[in-house]
Amino acid sequence: MASAVSVAASPSPLAATSSPARRLRHAALPSARGPRSPALRAVFGPAGNRLGVVGRGLSVLCAVQGQDTTIQVPEVTKATWQSLVMESELPVLVEFWASWCGPCKMIDPIVGKLSKEYEGKLKCYKLNTDENPDIASQYGVRSIPTMMMFKNGEKKDSVIRAVPESTLVTCIEKFTER
Repeated sequence: MASAVSVAASPSPLAATSSPARRLRHAALPSARGPRSPALRAVFGPAGNRLGVVGRGLSVLCAVQGQDTTIQVPEVTKATWQSLVMESELPVLVEFWASWCGPCKMIDPIVGKLSKEYEGKLKCYKLNTDENPDIASQYGVRSIPTMMMFKNGEKKDSVIRAVPESTLVTCIEKFTER
């Protein structure tokens, strides 16, 4: 509080233009130590998702410890594209993504959940556009995340951006038998 008194006593640009009450409010504020307080820190899970905030003797977690609740979608690359996507007997949903893309991280658990729900009726893969730019440009991917449906080796439909699960279900239902 000693710093607050010294700030109030020192002349500032606020002194000439603001009321005494406003100057007092600014003087009573504690000094900042940077953009984040060292007393609080975020806790991240194994998949990079934020689980909660820990600090000052408190612990808040939003996931069940010891369980990974997301279903991992297998990767497809240039080397495996032909056999996994083009020659598949089932319809294929391919998620075009990148590791730095926030919306891609949001939609990935939804694609994983749908791959489990449609197991035996649909195959789901994800393609990293940074590692496989030639396939992404071949299919005109300009924005990620982009989900594309393939059936009998042909591109049938695409959904661009992170969308609600119901939008993906509508797209999938057009090309699968439930």
